[in-house]
Amino acid sequence: MDKKVKVYSTTTCPFCIRAKQFLKDNNIAFEDLDVGSNQVAAEEMIKKSGQMGVPVIDIDGEIIIGFDKDKIKQALEL
Repeated sequence: MDKKVKVYSTTTCPFCIRAKQFLKDNNIAFEDLDVGSNQVAAEEMIKKSGQMGVPVIDIDGEIIIGFDKDKIKQALEL
């Protein structure tokens, strides 16, 4: 069940913090990309999602916008 998970976030976004905590609580490894300080990650996020808002979560190419616990669980098959 090793899915590749990327979280596009900022350090000040409360929903980003909750999304990352949810992944940690479920022992899901993820790459955290701070779009506030990483312009390349920000452009990648916008290209993938069409969104400027965070969090954007990429689970094996499935894009989830915002902290949508049900969608995250479904994508991770939790």
